[in-house]
Amino acid sequence: MTSEAMHREQAALDWLLGPAAIRARARRLYDHVASGASAHFSLDIAQLEPAADYVAATIRANYPSLEIPYHARWRHFGPRWDAMAMRFDGMKPLELGRIRFDLAVVSVLLDAGSGPDWRYREADGTISARSEGLAIASLDAFRRGLFSRLPEALPCRADAEGLLRIDAADLAAAFQVGPDNPLAGLEGRALLLRNLGKALQASPDLFGTADTEQGERIGHLFDWLAGQARDGMLPAETILRALLRGLGPVWPGRIELGGVNLGDCWRHPAALAGAGEPALSAGLVPFHKLSQWLAYSLVEPLEQYGIRVVDIDALTGLPEYRNGGLFLDLGVVRLKDAALAVQPLAPDHEAIVEWRALTVALLDAIADPVRRRLGKSAAEMPLARILEGGTWAAGRRIAAEKRPGGPPPLNILSDGTVF
Repeated sequence: MTSEAMHREQAALDWLLGPAAIRARARRLYDHVASGASAHFSLDIAQLEPAADYVAATIRANYPSLEIPYHARWRHFGPRWDAMAMRFDGMKPLELGRIRFDLAVVSVLLDAGSGPDWRYREADGTISARSEGLAIASLDAFRRGLFSRLPEALPCRADAEGLLRIDAADLAAAFQVGPDNPLAGLEGRALLLRNLGKALQASPDLFGTADTEQGERIGHLFDWLAGQARDGMLPAETILRALLRGLGPVWPGRIELGGVNLGDCWRHPAALAGAGEPALSAGLVPFHKLSQWLAYSLVEPLEQYGIRVVDIDALTGLPEYRNGGLFLDLGVVRLKDAALAVQPLAPDHEAIVEWRALTVALLDAIADPVRRRLGKSAAEMPLARILEGGTWAAGRRIAAEKRPGGPPPLNILSDGTVF
């Protein structure tokens, strides 16, 4: 390969592994649908204002004071993390940051849709499902040392050696999986964790080396990101790009460019390369949903350490089934063929790629109308707070109103690594 070809390839990679590409390609597919060219969806943009009413009402119900935290994994842990953190009282802030990174990364990567029938029962008898259940199960597993090479001596950590030995049986035991309690994508989740262990070994600058005190550990990324801050400030995009570089190898069987795994990136014929966009990126639509969800979740540990994370709105809304379901269930997005709602759809199906792109574009579009209803500026209420308050909760609310058990409006085939 010539140096010029290598340069073109690297330029496409740099662009596809960043949030600007997510927004640009989402807008491209939004325009595709808006033009009437989609075989799957149409838009009724007049319904965006009623949808903003619904989201604003949900925010006021959930957060009457309008003091909304970021959309992050910590919300799903609830008071359980606070109770667990008491054992770390007096710990050096740097080590606490590492522990929070260890937990957040494994928990978010295990957050893909559970399926409708899975439940998790805590010791006190409390039963949880879906994202909350997955969060609590992963927290309990973390506390017991499932992800640590030294589960007895150092249980609350996630390192390469501990992750590499996890198999589906380990995960099934930790998540209480059985014939009457099936968890979607169990094998895929276990593979993801083993791939995570390999990824830690492959990026020693981000995750340390085996011969250091910390070892090959997720928490070492906290040290690396803290070192990237300037004048106490760190751009949110820096967090995302570090995650996409360091965790890229974890995704199974995905599109590659120049031998680099593009992760949550899919093909669509209408995703043309626009002016100024790398030609080699044509036809590709990046989303990086779990990586962005993780980036949002890493903001709080960094800010608790005293680093101010800036430009959070450089990240996009999350293209998952609660946010996407909100727009379908409220009629902003309409199916052209009702049969699509019952047909099992894989993540690479053209309709799913379009739906997720529409979700990203419409989350941007609904943000300002929601802010106006709440009397808040973009600085006061960035997208990360609207998601939390917010569109995710509103998507769950409308799903429960429309369908018993609140499943999404489309029948998604989960492999445990996307939704």
